[in-house]
Amino acid sequence: MRRADRLFQIIQIFRRSRRPITADALALELETSKRTVYRDIADLMAQRVPIRGEAGIGYVLDGGYDLPPLMLTPDEIEAAVLGAQWVASRGDPALARAAKDLIAKIGAAVPERLRPYVLEPASGTPPAWNAVPDAIDMARVRAHIHAGRKIRLSYRDETGQATERVIWPVTIGYRDTTRMLVAWCELRADFRSFRTDRVADAEFLEDRYPERPAVLRAKWRRTTEALRQQWMAKRGAAGAAPSR
Repeated sequence: MRRADRLFQIIQIFRRSRRPITADALALELETSKRTVYRDIADLMAQRVPIRGEAGIGYVLDGGYDLPPLMLTPDEIEAAVLGAQWVASRGDPALARAAKDLIAKIGAAVPERLRPYVLEPASGTPPAWNAVPDAIDMARVRAHIHAGRKIRLSYRDETGQATERVIWPVTIGYRDTTRMLVAWCELRADFRSFRTDRVADAEFLEDRYPERPAVLRAKWRRTTEALRQQWMAKRGAAGAAPSR
């Protein structure tokens, strides 16, 4: 790896991590020595890149620092195009248009030598067959998630039973043919997932829910992880049980 590429990659590693990163971890990912990492960190700091930390503890990149846009590697371009292809074929109409615009912007912005990675990628996603249309305005749902506002739903479950609920929307899960709205349900006092095609009616309320959206998402992730751990423990216990 060229030194310039290695320095760029070090910054990329910092940007995707929320915790201090040790020289050992950097050396392992970059496939180089710790001595080289120490020298590279010193060079970046000399160039006024706001890196804090010290050997043996770890390093962090201060917030607010960024690189010039679209300094992308071929693999990063392929990853971005592949993800945008998936969204273009499976996202709601607003996101699908945004994904197509993103691919066009990447193709226009990258150097000529990298343009084939956008226009003729080596990977692709199959079309989404039999996609089920949403019965709720997904653009407004996303706006309410970001704003931390409540939604009143008239919802029918898989048996057709109708319920009225006020929810605190958390996130949207995109599957091949359906979308799931994850939310805290005031009726059940717990997190629930709602298929967007089963929404009979929706009222987008101005009321904010008491949690910050990021805090609510963190609680949902912890709850999901706890349930996963419980399921894994039960599965392990069942597998370890002696046969009769």
